[in-house]
Order: sequence, then C-alpha cells, then structure tokens
Amino acid sequence: MKNLIYKWNQVSLVKRIVVGLILGIIFALTIPDATKWVSIFGSLFVGALKAVAPVLVLFLVISAIAQHKTGQKTNMKLIIILYAISTTLAGLVGVIASFIFPVSLTLTTGAQDVAPPGGILEVLEKLLFNIVANPVDAIINANYIGILTWAIVLGIALKHASDRTKDVFVDLSDAISKVVKWVINLAPIGIMGLVYNAISTSGLSALLEYGQLLLVLLGCMFFVTFFVNPLIVYFYTHKNPYPLVFKCIKDSGIYAFFTRSSAANIPVNMRLSKELGLDEDTYSVSIPLGATINMAGAAITISVLTLAAVHTLGIQVDFATAVILVVLAAVSAAGASGVAGGSLLLIPLACSLFGISNDIAMQVVGVGFIIGVLQDSCETALNSHTDVVFTATAEYAQKRKEGKEFVMIPKKAV
Repeated sequence: MKNLIYKWNQVSLVKRIVVGLILGIIFALTIPDATKWVSIFGSLFVGALKAVAPVLVLFLVISAIAQHKTGQKTNMKLIIILYAISTTLAGLVGVIASFIFPVSLTLTTGAQDVAPPGGILEVLEKLLFNIVANPVDAIINANYIGILTWAIVLGIALKHASDRTKDVFVDLSDAISKVVKWVINLAPIGIMGLVYNAISTSGLSALLEYGQLLLVLLGCMFFVTFFVNPLIVYFYTHKNPYPLVFKCIKDSGIYAFFTRSSAANIPVNMRLSKELGLDEDTYSVSIPLGATINMAGAAITISVLTLAAVHTLGIQVDFATAVILVVLAAVSAAGASGVAGGSLLLIPLACSLFGISNDIAMQVVGVGFIIGVLQDSCETALNSHTDVVFTATAEYAQKRKEGKEFVMIPKKAV
C-alpha cells in the first residue's frame, strides 16, 4: 500500500485530477443516489482549503513585510493597475457582447432569501468596515480585506523586531505552506466529489433553457482569458504571453474551476507563484489582494446578466448609460465576495441603473444560480488564475524596464 501511494504521488497532479474528474462523472451516472457519501469528499476538500487559506495569508504577509528591507522594490502599484485594467475591459467586453448578441430571459424565482446590497455606497461601506474588522472575526469569516489589513499593520510594526522574532513568523508561514501542500495533494479526491455533486444534484438539463445566455457569458470569459489578458501581458512584457497564460490556467484555473472560490484558491496561487520564482514580498500580498479585487469574470457576469434583464424588459440603452454600466460593473465586481455566487448578488445594484425593480432583479439572480454550475466555475477560473498572470507580468515588466533578461516560464516550472 505504501508503494502504491508513493507511485500515485509521483504522477503529475494534473493527471491525477483528470482521473478524479472521470471517476466523479462515472459515479454520478452510475450511482446518483449515493450523493452524501461521494460528494462529502468535495466538501471536505474545499473546507480544508478555506480553513487553511486565511491563516496562510496572515502569516505569509506578516513575514514578508516584517523582513522587507527599506529600499527593496515591489511591484504592487503596477499589479493593482493591471487588476483594474483587466476588470474594466472585461466589463466592456460583456457590454459589447450583450449588444451584439442580445439575450432575453425566462425569469425565475428562488433567490428571494438572499439580500443584495442597496447601492454602490453600501458596497464601499462594507469594504471599509471589513478593513477595521476584528482580526479574529476576519480569520473566522475569511474576510481577506481585514486579514490583509491586520497582516500589513503587524508586519510594519514587526519591522524593527529582533531577527529571532521574525524567524518565528518565517517558520510558521513555512509550516502552514507545508500543510497547504498536503491539502492540495488531496485535490483528485476532492474534485471527484465536487464533480459528482454538480452532476447528480443539478444535472446539465437545467442549463439547456439558458443555453444562449451561457454562450454569451462563457464566450466573453474565454475571449478575455485568451485575447484581452494576453494582449495586456504582451503590452507590458513584449514577449509571447501564452506560455505564462496556459501555465496559470493549468496550475491554477483548473483548481478554481472546481472549487468555485477565489479565496479557496489562494494557497494554490501562492504555490504557483513560488514555482515561477516570483518575488515573495510581492506575491504574498498581491495574491490575496487579487482574490478580493481582481474580478474580471464577475464584471462580465454583472454586465451580461444586467443587460439580459434590460433586453427582456425592452429597455433602450444609450451610449452614456452603457459606459456607466462598464464602470459600475468593474467597481461592483471588486466588492464581490470570494465565494461561490458572490457576483450574482451585485446584479440588482447594476439593474437599479436602468430602473429595474428589485423583485425582477432577484429573478435574474435566480437564473444566475441555475446556470452557476458552469458560469460561476468559469468566472472563478478567470478571476483566480489571472492573479498569478498579472503578478508575474508586473515583475517581468520591471525587469524589461531595467534591461534585464527574463523568460516567461522558468525551466524548473515547466
């Protein structure tokens, strides 16, 4: 048995995930009544990732900032700019696609028990209160804005601490990183449970009615993934962006697709950033920050579903209002929670721009939950893998600016 486990661990993690994916589909088609006993593996896997991610972020960021030497450069300013550009362009793609391929909806119910924010000020207010949240509550509730704030403050406060104290935080972050590696090794079993649960409970038949809407949503997400974002990367690096993009999709996007949580994918992105040889002082902050504000997929979802409601009701949209929607979708997306379905609750906010009542807007949210099996999975995959893409892009752009040689994918990371 020990030899069997050793040989299994020697197989590429991606290949092991494919095996888990196939087993999940087979079990869902052959034993659909065993939902509890198979899907529990998926719930345990996501739960383990969500449990370890907040603690990992806290100690990684504290350690990185505490050891940061004055004058040592990071690329956080450019990374935030890249996050903003990508999210805004994604909202623009969603708006343009919705005008080219207008979709009308058969409205549904089922989302009345959730409470969307009342306006953009409420979204911003929530973000501000998350910043000053109790640190223990922030960890318990996976409030990454609060965790980042406390980690940065404590890191700055510990800058003048003794080397022995700083070493304690380094050792703690290394230990938690090792735990993350153990959890990630369970991905094949976890994904088997997640796939089984998705197919056996929701099925794919519920998606057929909203096929056109799904095509527009997923088409926009694929366009941003394979054309818009690579163009941004090329603009800053002047090198072929696709090796980096495909590497991040393979080693990050696939996990995010199944976990459907940017927050749960933080440990995966941390590991990938380290594998790419990126600066830990930068990615220890940019990755958890990206899980909160880098939301291109959410901007697409908000803009496309909002305009679907507009087309359903026959509302005319002028150019100025469309531009406002792009900005509103981008800003709102940055306030979306890093959990499954987080962007859907911001649709009523965007619908209010066109005078659409909350009752109708919540029916659109209900449609979002129905198609969420694919929509939210692809949205999270887009959101999460680009955290690493843009962190790497900022570092490579800085090297290019300084005239240093660099490769998009180091040989050890291939």
